[in-house]
Formats: sequence, C-alpha cells, structure tokens
Amino acid sequence: MFLASWIWEMAVILCCVSWFLLGRRRRRQGEPPLENGFLPYLGCALKFGANPLEFLKEKQKKHGHIFTCHVAGKYIHFLTDPFSYHALMRQGKHLDWKKFHFATSAKAFGHGSIDPAEGNTTENFHQTFIRTLQGNALDALIEAMMENLQYVMLQSRAPKLQSNTWVTEGLYTFCCQVMFESGFLTLFGKEFNSNNDKNLSSKQETERAHILNALENFKEFDKIFPALVAGLPIHLFKSAHSAREKLGEALLHKNLLKRDNLSQLVTLRMFLNDTLSTFDDMEKAKTHVAVLWASQANTIPATFWTLFYLLKSPEAMRAASKEVQSVLETAEDSISLDGKRISLNRKQLDNMPILDSIIKEAMRLSSASMTFRVAKEDFTLHLENDFYNIRKDDIVALYPQLLHFDPEIYADPLTFKYDRFLNEKGEEKTDFYRNGRKLKYYYMPFGTGIAKCPGRLFAVHEIKQFLALIFSYFELELVDSNVKCPSLDQSRAGLGILQPSNDIDFRYRLKCL
Repeated sequence: MFLASWIWEMAVILCCVSWFLLGRRRRRQGEPPLENGFLPYLGCALKFGANPLEFLKEKQKKHGHIFTCHVAGKYIHFLTDPFSYHALMRQGKHLDWKKFHFATSAKAFGHGSIDPAEGNTTENFHQTFIRTLQGNALDALIEAMMENLQYVMLQSRAPKLQSNTWVTEGLYTFCCQVMFESGFLTLFGKEFNSNNDKNLSSKQETERAHILNALENFKEFDKIFPALVAGLPIHLFKSAHSAREKLGEALLHKNLLKRDNLSQLVTLRMFLNDTLSTFDDMEKAKTHVAVLWASQANTIPATFWTLFYLLKSPEAMRAASKEVQSVLETAEDSISLDGKRISLNRKQLDNMPILDSIIKEAMRLSSASMTFRVAKEDFTLHLENDFYNIRKDDIVALYPQLLHFDPEIYADPLTFKYDRFLNEKGEEKTDFYRNGRKLKYYYMPFGTGIAKCPGRLFAVHEIKQFLALIFSYFELELVDSNVKCPSLDQSRAGLGILQPSNDIDFRYRLKCL
C-alpha cells in the first residue's frame, strides 16, 4: 500500500517537472513579458481568480502596460494602457471578437454552435439584437417594461403591501424578484390576457408562481456560470444542470406560442431559429435561455448597487427624487394608487442626467467585465509607442476595472460620488484625463467596439424606470443606516457587474398618496 502510494506521488512529481521543463511556454523575441504560473494547465488562474484587480496591478507594476498570463490553458495578453485600447479595436483583420463568445455560449447554455461557419445556423445574432433592442424597438420595450414594473410592484406583490405598514426584506432579494419578474414578462410575454379574461386573478397568481420558479432555476444555474465559462462541464453540477434544463423546457417554442405580448426580440429569434437553423427544439429553447441570462445577470446586480448607494447617500437620493418629480410634473403625470399608472417614455427617461450619473457611478464601482479578442493568425500588434508579436489563438484582453479604479482618472476612486459624471452645467460629463491627456475610453462596463453590449440602452432605461417608480410609490430606508458596503463577489470577475457578497436589509412601505 505504501509502495503504491509512493509510486503515484513520484508519478505526479515527474509529470509536474516534465511540464515545467518541456510544457511551459517560452517567450519569443518581440512578445510581451510572460507569466506562466507554477501550476500545469491552471497557470495563474487561482491567483487571478482570487482578486483579478490586485493581480493585474501587481503584474502591471512588474512588467508595464502589456504582459501575457497563462490562465486555465489560455494565453491572455492584457493591455492596461487606456491609450492603447484603440489598437485592439482596429485589429479586425487579425482579431476575432465572436469566437470566444460563441464558444462560451454553446458551452454554458448547451445549444449547438451559433457560429455560422459551423453550419448550425446562418443567423447573425449580433444584428438580431441590435435590430430588436435599439432604435424603434427600444420604445416598445420601454413601454412594456413600464407597465410590467408597476404591475409587479403594486399588484403582484400586493399581499405584502398594507397601508402604512413597513415591509422588511433583503435589498438584493427585492431587486432580484422585481427586475426578474418584470423583465421576464417584458421579453417573454404573459400567459394571460388582462383585457378579457374572467379568471384573471387566478391566472396571474399561477403566472407569478411559474416566473418565481423560473427565478429559482435561474439563480441555481447562475451560481455556477463562472465555472462553465472556465471550461468545467455542467454535468459536474447536478442541480444547476437540472435548473438549466427546466428553464429550457419553459422556453420551448410550443410553450412560448401560448403567451401573449412576446417581445420583438423573442418573436424574431423564434422565427430565425425555425427558418435558419438546424437546432432541435431544446437547442432552440436554450438559445432563449441565453437571452434570458443576458437580460438579467448584470441588470439585477446593477439595480441593487444603484439603489444601495442611493440609500446610503441622502444627498444623492434628494437629487434623484427631485429630478424624477420634475420630469413627472413636466409630463403632467400624477402619482396615485387608484389604477392610473405612471407613463415615462424614452425621451423623458433620457432627460434624467442625474439618474444617468448615479447609474454610471454605481456601475463604475461594481463592474468587472473583460473585453476579449482571439488572434486569427500570428500577427504584430502595434500599440501607441511599441509593437508586439501575438500568436494564433492567443487572447488579447482589456480589464476595464483597472481604468475605473485609476485615481489619475477618477479622484478618490473607491468613493461613490453621485455627480461624478455631471459637468458644471449639470449635463453629461465626457471629459476625463490621464497624464494630462483626454481619454477616449474612460467608462466601459458594457465593453467597447463592435462587441459592445447591444442591450445596454435597455438595461439603463430599465434601472431608471425602476428607480423612478420606487421614488414615486414608496418610502424606503436601510434598516441599519450605518451598514457597511458589502464587498464584491470576485468569483464573477470578467462577466460584468459583480454581485454583493451578502444581502442588505431595508424596509419600504407605500406612500400615502
């Protein structure tokens, strides 16, 4: 027994030594500085995953504005100089922004490849999203979301709301339930027709139960999403795998066809799935699961952080509430609980620079997205003052949190300042500097370039609508006004807006209108 154990230990040691001597990548002439890490395959993954920001700051200090890290089998070249970001954007001939995203989507959601080159579909997904989430299509989404938010806040949650009675709840839990239910209804429609349904109340209760069940499945699946992106198979996570399959079943085309008021996005995606793809029914449904995840996974924590910082900053809360009240008065829209609903259109929502600044500041403090490009071939990357050789299939990446927390760009960067993105005239501020030079790229929670999130406009409008309605209908406060800001959950670094490491209790009640 001892001998067998000793043999296995020696075998492992020999494998590690062999990898160290033969399997480690060697830096070639003209390439960026290289960090291989000491662990086979994982490389620097554990250190990077523990605290990406501090890890990258350390490597930046050691190597300068570009360096290469071996992370989970991939070689990633990190660009840390914001004046070199444009170099990444103009390298379309050599760098592919789709390959990484397509592969990640198929791996995480379980559908076949959505890369047209693979032959499963000829749909241009990015163009589909732009067509249905921007322009005139955005107006319809905003109108539907406005209606659904008020339904969820005032009717769906009615049993909790009694006149003049405080309700205590976790702030993240509240934001999660309200935004998920409202967003689900906005994109995937309703099982009931509110105009001529005699059993409306009963069907609404059944509908809400289904959506809250979908929310639980969403959360179970979302918990292990970082592991899926890292390459672990979902079958290792039995409950998450089951949750994903249940979400897929709910979004089968045969079930979606029973719903009213489907969004243009989902309607078009169903049509293109049926006409341009060879996916089976469940694979089609899983492309809708991807849409559901993309619409919720970052919007929910962004909503939480925005409302949390508002509750912690009385000055910001007063400024935001005053702006919303002013817009409503200009629109001659009165607030009541007698069935008349508030209606704010896109133009009115766009005329809220204070809310814009508050949302940007909250997202600046909580976002940890990454911008990826995959090298199609060996090529030379020309930066502002240098050039470096990049190998085929390597990844070139930006980590904008380095930018967002740079004290040269944002004074006192860890402090929430609600007016940070407002100029002296109270309008949007776009002049930010580093080393005395104006920056083109200074705020990047949604990525940049051609791969910039196509749903970003809808996401910001959703949060504005949520806040406008919260201010209009409710009184709210933190249970503990001195509560510390929760830390960021670093396990999701690279995926967008980070979730809080713990929930925060708050209380709310209906205003006496």
